[in-house]
This record gives sequence, structure tokens and C-alpha cells, in this order.
Amino acid sequence: MEYSFCPKCGGSLASKQLKSFEPTRLVCIRCGFIFFLDPKVAAGTLFTIKGKIPLLQRAIEPSYGKWVFPGGFVDRGEAIQDAAIRETKEELQLDVCLLSLLNVYSYSGSPIVLVVYAAEVIGGELNAGDECLDVQLCSLQMIPWQRLAFPSTSDALRDYISRFQPQEMVERPLNKKFST
Repeated sequence: MEYSFCPKCGGSLASKQLKSFEPTRLVCIRCGFIFFLDPKVAAGTLFTIKGKIPLLQRAIEPSYGKWVFPGGFVDRGEAIQDAAIRETKEELQLDVCLLSLLNVYSYSGSPIVLVVYAAEVIGGELNAGDECLDVQLCSLQMIPWQRLAFPSTSDALRDYISRFQPQEMVERPLNKKFST
């Protein structure tokens, strides 16, 4: 259990099944407050530069040293679209314009819901931000499928390639068999 005490009265929290069709909830044994453990929302962008997808190597945990596209957590009160743009600027020093929603990714057992947008670069100069060890422009053949940070990274990249087929990648047949 992540939390032990009620944020309202300080009483002990216990895991209880309130309704048969819902997961167990944390409930205060003193005041009855239900402590909902809500998901955390993250936002990211995928785009190309000269037909290649920029990927960054993480300099933070989790998945230190693994590869992702730019993204991160949405702050309370921040629009998801604004968070996607902000994270791209922070991590790659690029200004982007969001073109469309690519997809929303969530997985059983994970508290994170990731919203990914297809974007277009409108300014800035590609550089690794302070949470990045490196940044690379990757053709389809260069994508480090075995060293991607999260299942959502692989899934979003596949969706982006399938939907937008960056020009450099269209010149070669898209291999539908990916390694994960």
C-alpha cells in the first residue's frame, strides 16, 4: 500500500472492496473518507526532422539510458496540449505545433496515462536538454527497438510510423515484424 493515513483526519487507511465490480479502494477506518488513487497523465510528441524521428536517451529514472520520444507529466491545471509542447521544448529545445492526436496509451498495473500527439517543428535547434544523455535522429532501421524505455514508447512509434509514414521511411518497405 502506497499510503497509510487519511489526508482528512489522519486515521489509518484500509483496503476495502466497496462495490463488487470495482477495484479495492483505500478507506479511512475513522472517518470513512475514500482515498481514490487517480492516474497520472503524461503527454508527448512524435514528429520528424528531415524524414527521421528524434529520440532522446533518458538521463533520469525510470529507464535511465533507454530511448524515448519527448514527453513528461502534465502539471495540475496545465492543458495536456501545453504540456506536450513544453516537454518537447525542455527535452529537445524545439518549438512544435501539434497536428493531431496520435493515441492515448494506458496499461493494466500502470498508473500512467500517456497522450501522444503528432507534431511539426516550427522553431528552435535540436539539442539534448538536461534530462537527456543524448539525442539522435533515427530512420526506421536505426530505431533502437530493444532499448526503448516503455511499452508506450514502442506502441506510439509503431502507430506514428503506420499512420504518418515519414517520407524517408516510405522509400523502404515497412517491415511489419518489430522486435520489442
